[in-house]
Amino acid sequence: MFSRVGLVAFCLIVFAVGCADKNGNWNNPHAPEKEHIRVMYSVFTSPPKNLDPVRTYNLDEATLIDQIYEPPLEYHYLKRPYQLKPLTLRDLPNLEYLSEDGTIVSEKSEYVTYSRYTFQLKKGIQYQPHPAFAMNDRDEPYYSFSNESSARKFRILADFKHVGTKELVANDYIYQIKRMADPRLQFPIWDIVSSYLVGMKDLRREIVQARRDNPTGWLNLDTFPLAGVREIDRYTFQITLHKKYPQFKYWLAFHFFAPIPMELDRFYNLPGQQEKNISLAFHPVGTGAFMMTKHDASSEIVLEKNPNFSLTFYPSEGEIEDESLGLLADAGKPLPFLDKIIFRLEKEAIPIWTKFLQGYYDRSGVGSDSFDQAVDVSVDGIALSDEMRGKGISLNMTVEPATYYMGFNMLDPVVGGYSEQQRKLRNAIAIAYDEQEQISIFRNGRGEIAMSPLPPGIFGYQEGERGLDEEVFDWVDGKPVRKPIEIAARLLSEAGYPGGRDRVTGKPLVLNLDTTTSSGDAARQSWLIKQFNKLGIQLNIRATDYNRFQDKMESAKAQIFFWGWFADYPDPENFLFLLYGPNSRTGSGGSGVNSTNYNNQRFNELFDDMKVMPNSPERLLIIEKMLKIYRKDRPWASSFHPRTFTLNNAWVKNFKPHGMSQVTLKYQDIDIKLRENRRGDWNKPVVWPLWLFLTFCFLIFFPGYLAYRRRQTQKII
Repeated sequence: MFSRVGLVAFCLIVFAVGCADKNGNWNNPHAPEKEHIRVMYSVFTSPPKNLDPVRTYNLDEATLIDQIYEPPLEYHYLKRPYQLKPLTLRDLPNLEYLSEDGTIVSEKSEYVTYSRYTFQLKKGIQYQPHPAFAMNDRDEPYYSFSNESSARKFRILADFKHVGTKELVANDYIYQIKRMADPRLQFPIWDIVSSYLVGMKDLRREIVQARRDNPTGWLNLDTFPLAGVREIDRYTFQITLHKKYPQFKYWLAFHFFAPIPMELDRFYNLPGQQEKNISLAFHPVGTGAFMMTKHDASSEIVLEKNPNFSLTFYPSEGEIEDESLGLLADAGKPLPFLDKIIFRLEKEAIPIWTKFLQGYYDRSGVGSDSFDQAVDVSVDGIALSDEMRGKGISLNMTVEPATYYMGFNMLDPVVGGYSEQQRKLRNAIAIAYDEQEQISIFRNGRGEIAMSPLPPGIFGYQEGERGLDEEVFDWVDGKPVRKPIEIAARLLSEAGYPGGRDRVTGKPLVLNLDTTTSSGDAARQSWLIKQFNKLGIQLNIRATDYNRFQDKMESAKAQIFFWGWFADYPDPENFLFLLYGPNSRTGSGGSGVNSTNYNNQRFNELFDDMKVMPNSPERLLIIEKMLKIYRKDRPWASSFHPRTFTLNNAWVKNFKPHGMSQVTLKYQDIDIKLRENRRGDWNKPVVWPLWLFLTFCFLIFFPGYLAYRRRQTQKII
């Protein structure tokens, strides 16, 4: 009996030791890697739905594919304000303005009808290895079959054993632009691109007709003309837009404009491929620093260094403080530094946090569950806790280029409208609603009160007294202070609701906050009710499901609501268009991003002038006029810019948050030796319970074993 129990205990010890990594850590969740391989470990919390660059508009998916694809431009990794730079181009695109007859005119000419961009590619850029580029002895595609029977043996992408590469050429970008016109691909910014890019709507009509004529076959988009795009030579092409659209240069840094060659489209549309998920939606292909070598959405996604990546170097310039922070220590070194990035599926926040503290994830956000453990909040501000500092963990705090706001439906007869009384009602609510308290209580201080729709880093944002929202705040002792509640009460009375009651009928003023059922808990709802109750206003919270809420927004039935916007590109137009009348959510036929249905004619006129101007003192002056109108009309009660907290373990190098771009991992590095040492220190196995159990078993069963042996000996005698 003893021998069996002892054997079990001994096997448990041996098994645990056998499962340990090379540092003796028994709890390492990752498979062992080869010596000297630089691997970064990260997470994804939900499976990506589509990795086709013309389809996805999702931040989590962009984190993956933006490491793989290379549009013409990218943002400088270190410089702020955000600055565009060539990626696959020899230089920034050359921009010319044309009259209706094609004559080149000056930017300020009243005859500007078109904007023409000319792109010159760098030579020698190669795609990652892929079977789409494999060629046979006759220089034809190695894989080319016409029926599903021939494709039966290829069940997964790895079954295609032959791979090749090709050089990036101008037509690869042109082909991707044509893909935008294919309605099957559901290009998410079709409305805005098709309104500017010459010939896009005509191309869509031709594609739709071709689909009718050939509903199942592959359409080679090379055979379709596009008036606004022209190939000059193998490495040069042009794009022509209607009128002026200065913000177009920012779209050129989006993965929407990453190259997709015809050869790749043909390969993924071979018979039977789509049904097996052998497609761009699951297997992206690009010229970037990394390529996807594993896509298992149920457990793990792996990116590895692209062996064909063009020689690219770490930047040698940045902001003033970057050198002191060590962000220029690798200046001029070839990229990327990492050999592999492993994204593990983690659906819960607690396991992520635990594994980060054990050193098995290199980076972590700071959630509400881990906030008190990670961060100390005092009168001096926010700092790392002693526990985090003891581990050598660093904290990066950055204000995101985003604005979240409480909006009024300007078509509502009570809170909307443009009369002086209606403006005073909205301004009274704006003063009473304490945004700073909301940030402190419900966001753990992770936010900055907004004085306008423009967040930090966007041209037109101004700090200090010059940027003050004087309708709601006073400037006291060098900082903004919310106006006294008595001012709000006076405005409410002048609006016709003294003490929160209608001056004519005597009935209490009841306002409705429309939200989704998932928006907030009882504590937050109680806090919201108290904010309005400061003025005697009764707040009724109408919670519905998401679809019903969207219906209310579309039909202008919502009264007060919460909304938000994250920057697409670093230009004030991308935020001020949220208040542009023709973009109203209801009845405008525009983009619908103006959720409040705000429509001030003077604001609209200034916006039309501002959106086509370069950043300049003249543009800033127009923006200031627009903000003055916005603050007087008050379509948003209050707003804030979210602040992100990111924790990095000590071995993570070259990390700098970049709110506008996801193309950051090629610049980052890992000190693998330091990580091994820290993991060993933080995860020393505790084996004494096993030895204690073994000793206990020995003490319990050994006397019985001796008695048994004595009885056996007596019988023999």
